[in-house]
Amino acid sequence: MCLGGGPTRRGFDYDRNVFPCPQGLRMNRSIGSITLVVDDYDRAIDYYTRALGFALLEDIDLGGGKRWVRVAPAAGAQTALLLAQAADENQRARIGDQTGGRVGFFLHTDDFHRDHAAMRAQGVRFLESPRVETYGTVAVFEDLYGNRWDLLELKA
Repeated sequence: MCLGGGPTRRGFDYDRNVFPCPQGLRMNRSIGSITLVVDDYDRAIDYYTRALGFALLEDIDLGGGKRWVRVAPAAGAQTALLLAQAADENQRARIGDQTGGRVGFFLHTDDFHRDHAAMRAQGVRFLESPRVETYGTVAVFEDLYGNRWDLLELKA
């Protein structure tokens, strides 16, 4: 069975959130990287590694001013941010507003209060006080570009 839903109800088990896989698509998959458009590679690396405590996974010079830069909350994380320096005005216009003002990124933690305090000590700007929801403890913060994130400790 594949995870996720299809465009129609046909063949979809809403109780289990699975649907039959098309022939030949039964394989393990994961999201490896999510692109985050930034103004400067080094400035972004500094922020995500210092303020958020991310690990620098890769920083490879591709020539022509381009680099392959990946950061993640931990060295063994399944999904990383690919920091992509804006190459033109259209891309620069997207910096800090890649999700239209909505929370677009979710940083999960096993100790909300520890990480909230550490991030505040590094100057991370939280837009609200921590709150307890049915799914866990959460607070919205902005990264250096204004992208909105949830710091989230899920309930067990």
